[in-house]
Amino acid sequence: AIQEKPEKPASRWAVTGLYFYDAEICDIAEAVKPSWRGEYEITDVNNEYIRRGKLNAVKMGRGVAWLDSGTPTALLQASQFVRTIEERQGMKMACLEEVAFEQGFIDAGQLEGCAAELKGTAYGEYLQDLLEREAES
Repeated sequence: AIQEKPEKPASRWAVTGLYFYDAEICDIAEAVKPSWRGEYEITDVNNEYIRRGKLNAVKMGRGVAWLDSGTPTALLQASQFVRTIEERQGMKMACLEEVAFEQGFIDAGQLEGCAAELKGTAYGEYLQDLLEREAES
């Protein structure tokens, strides 16, 4: 089972919040009741998938960072971490267009369209640089 913000965690594992659900999600979510905190908890949905034997979890390995952003201080720390990594590596973190391009989900023309939509922004320039580096190789 997964516990929502336990006072004494059973392990060092954390559910970081990237979920993909099938069509059963609608019925499962409808049945969820507010928790003791008065909130609808995604944990209750995930525990129902566990109960049904349908939850698959993927362990993130070394080199993967999970960044909390639930408080102003945590958000600032996450932002500083991302900035540091991006500046030192010269690459954007979690650039969906870049991932889609490298995995073959979009082609150079589609990437160029994304870059054009964001022309004049640092992100758009980054996408344009990806195209230029691809053309050089």
